[in-house]
Amino acid sequence: MNSRTAFTLGPDKIAAGSRAVVDIPFGKLYTHTELNIGAHVIHGRQDGPVLLITAALHGDEINGVEICRRLLKLPRLNRIKGTLIVVPIVNTYGFVQQSRYLPDRRDLNRSFPGSEKGSLGSRMAYQFTDKILKCCTHAIDLHTGAIHRANLPQVRASAKDKTALRMAEVFNAPVIIKAASRDGTMRGTANNLGIPLLLYEAGEALRFDEQSIKIGVRGIVNVMQDLGMLSGKTKAPKNRSVFSKKSSWVRAEHDGIARYYVTLGQTVKTGDIMAHIYSPYSDFEVAIPATFDGVVIGRNNLPLVNEGEALFHVAEVSSLDEAEKTLDAISDEVDNAMPAALRDEYGVV
Repeated sequence: MNSRTAFTLGPDKIAAGSRAVVDIPFGKLYTHTELNIGAHVIHGRQDGPVLLITAALHGDEINGVEICRRLLKLPRLNRIKGTLIVVPIVNTYGFVQQSRYLPDRRDLNRSFPGSEKGSLGSRMAYQFTDKILKCCTHAIDLHTGAIHRANLPQVRASAKDKTALRMAEVFNAPVIIKAASRDGTMRGTANNLGIPLLLYEAGEALRFDEQSIKIGVRGIVNVMQDLGMLSGKTKAPKNRSVFSKKSSWVRAEHDGIARYYVTLGQTVKTGDIMAHIYSPYSDFEVAIPATFDGVVIGRNNLPLVNEGEALFHVAEVSSLDEAEKTLDAISDEVDNAMPAALRDEYGVV
């Protein structure tokens, strides 16, 4: 007989030692079609944190959906302490339409904490905050870059939130960016509620990226273990993440067609030529130099660019040499060791 109290989410009660998928209504379209959010709940037999994992808050960012699928298949989750809530698809409309946005073109991740009587996005954000987010003690939100933009696996946490920074360190993505949250985001709302939330950015919209997925699964397991939700001691990573306190975009200085020379994870020095932009109708060509030393953590993959368009996202680091060694080591570790680790330790298929 389980002594732990059942966990309530939406209309359902999940008994200790069991798991369920809870379907929570979040509004209707003008066709009366219901918009629901499905949440997987694993309620352990023993007390512990309530960890929320979310993906596809932007409907076209699907890497996190696969991370959630692999996570939920782990046999170790049957013995967790605390409660795990996994929402693989927050923005169901955007996911079906392969779109970042909601039907009214609003960004759900700019609508938090929302309003009970606002727009569709505002109402959805309110319902999500009230019915799901407030039930949690910790959270990890999974994102990717936008369409035609890829992100190096990276995590973001507020420099003022020691718990979130600890989660970032044990997650062990290649790069940690200490960044304040934006108004209107789920991370900002979680911070205001006192819930430490870690943001994971990796890959590109509408694409699966295997390395990003593996790092994501491994990172969540690391965090769960560090929180005491999974048995075993947290091992110190062989290669620690690169810290950055500031990042900015290098933008196109002219309209035209771009030839890119640097890749994700590559270090650049001030003045390094990162791309050339040329005209298809003349000999005109302009070089795009790096404006400071750093690591490329985001890149535009579309060669057709307009003046002012973001081309490269560069994070400043204290030492380029150390950053390059660390990034290479983490990449090799994931590429070479993760397949066996995933099969043997994580049971992922």
